Amino acid sequence: MIFVLTGAGLSAESGLGTFRDAGGIWSRYDLEDVATPQGYARDPVRVLDFYNARRANAAGARPNAAHGALARLEREAGAMLVTQNVDGLLEAAGAADVLHMHGRLDRALCNRCRRSWEAPEVMCPFDACPNCGAQAVRPDVVWFGEMPYGLDEIEAGLARAALFVAVGTSGTVYPAAGFVDAARDAGVATLELNLERTGGRFDDARYGPASEVVPAWVDEVLGPPRT
Repeated sequence: MIFVLTGAGLSAESGLGTFRDAGGIWSRYDLEDVATPQGYARDPVRVLDFYNARRANAAGARPNAAHGALARLEREAGAMLVTQNVDGLLEAAGAADVLHMHGRLDRALCNRCRRSWEAPEVMCPFDACPNCGAQAVRPDVVWFGEMPYGLDEIEAGLARAALFVAVGTSGTVYPAAGFVDAARDAGVATLELNLERTGGRFDDARYGPASEVVPAWVDEVLGPPRT
């Protein structure tokens, strides 16, 4: 089984800025203010406005060739797709089962009962949870200091993988940054597909834009797509 971990570099060519882009959306905000439970407690309006803007940006984005190639890899080779991204572009490209370890922008979460539902276009602090009625609505995204989703499933996937592939990820945000080491410790082959080298922990690597590197590699694995 091929285990694929994707990061922000996968969606950059679809117009969604990466975490450390100079001048990108994240560089204009203090992460403590908009991506922590403490920031939300201090100023929920600012946090929700930030994610409303991100949600609108993601809603207007379209999958690129890399998303389509990975969706094909899932369909034809049964690859396990795990993403740090909170957009839905892999699903839009045709992927059926994507584990969003950091949640999704298009989902809302009740901070009291933990019920999740489809987010409206615009969220505000006075929205009521459809389950318990609490005015404790937040984006269903994992903030700094919170536990990512699906870690048990991810651990099981790494244990049975024959190949671990990291696509478009900086390799600096944990626990995802440690997956390559866990794979190597288990004797799993590792491959990095990225715009540039991130540290040399992989057995093999291909560098370049995701929309070029990823489809080319998938074609090597599956053969060219049928027309």
